[in-house]
Amino acid sequence: MGASSRDNLLVAKGVLGPMGGAERDLIRILPSLNELFSVSMATIQPSPELVEVCSSNGIALITPERDWEVPRDSLSTILDSGRGSASRAWRSCEGLDGAMSSAIAIHLVSGDGSLPILDHVPPGLRVHLHLLEPHRGLYEEVLHRRVDGSPRRNLSLTKAVLSRARSRDKSLMRDLISREGSAVSGNSSFIAKRAREVYGIEAGVLWPCVDVQEFPEDPSGDPENPFPGSEGYVVTVGKASFVKGTWETISMLSGSGLSLAQVGGGDGESIEMLRSHAESMGVDVWFAPRLSSPDLVSVMRGARAMVSMAHNESFGLTPIESFSVGTPALFVDEGGFRDTIVDGENGRLIDRSDIEGWHSALEQASDQETREEWAARGRERISELDLGPEAHARRIRDLLSD
Repeated sequence: MGASSRDNLLVAKGVLGPMGGAERDLIRILPSLNELFSVSMATIQPSPELVEVCSSNGIALITPERDWEVPRDSLSTILDSGRGSASRAWRSCEGLDGAMSSAIAIHLVSGDGSLPILDHVPPGLRVHLHLLEPHRGLYEEVLHRRVDGSPRRNLSLTKAVLSRARSRDKSLMRDLISREGSAVSGNSSFIAKRAREVYGIEAGVLWPCVDVQEFPEDPSGDPENPFPGSEGYVVTVGKASFVKGTWETISMLSGSGLSLAQVGGGDGESIEMLRSHAESMGVDVWFAPRLSSPDLVSVMRGARAMVSMAHNESFGLTPIESFSVGTPALFVDEGGFRDTIVDGENGRLIDRSDIEGWHSALEQASDQETREEWAARGRERISELDLGPEAHARRIRDLLSD
């Protein structure tokens, strides 16, 4: 199938509303994909950022009349009712059937509400799934803990009551893999490994990307830094939660003399727990629910370092965004962070429990010569892995042409 004639491609993802790393990554590649294909974008929960990029690039946006909301109550989780309501939301999308009938394939990005679109995909249409991670709420405990790590409910009981949802999730994945010509790519080597462990499938690797124009080396176009403090600080990105390691990050900073800028906000209960914890640890915290890319760049550039103690992060865009801006990347030695950070060369990978190691790394990150060396090596890593949007789009084209 040649893309030179601009074959039609349907791109789909269930939820874009949270605008986390996965959502930013998809929106970032749409213009480049639309250069290679005639793209239609389908979602059951759009975001203003998605609407804007589709409008400015002539990409047809397919949505339901009413946005789908992820059911969060316990009964819906146990009964897996979100799977059915998401399927109905996909079915209600005007123009989806036509987009499928004319497309050469679907590039489907995993996440809440994504896989139920398979209920409506005609048998002959190829599907490429970009697997960001197996549903962590079904296969791991990390999402069933409060921000401080305490269980929300009995974890053994939780695992038992989610058996139906796990079975249905695996059934959808089997349906996808059984489609002729369909394929799955993890977004890191770590997620390719998890695909084998959870689903018993062999997945390729399709890394996310970074746009150096969005995260520029040159600071001259930065807006004023919105961080309200005058003292040194570090930045962590991601919704305040146990899985993102927010509580542990505050604990680690105790005694360092540094404040924390937490970008991503969180639910009210978690934020109040974190405020109390930070006060007890003597750490100042600024919570920023959502920042535009220019404001995020400005906050990053003014920081001592970007840090993350996230639990088994699938890939993590923050390291490569840090490389691009030139801010030291100090990350826990787990998960997909190992795909991009080479310890001691372009940043640091540190054991979660090694508080002395974290504080030593924070001191390293204050040295201007070290900062410049890590930034240069980080940008080399971006080039080495070819992590730009155009390269990402070409990789998708090649996967669909294979």
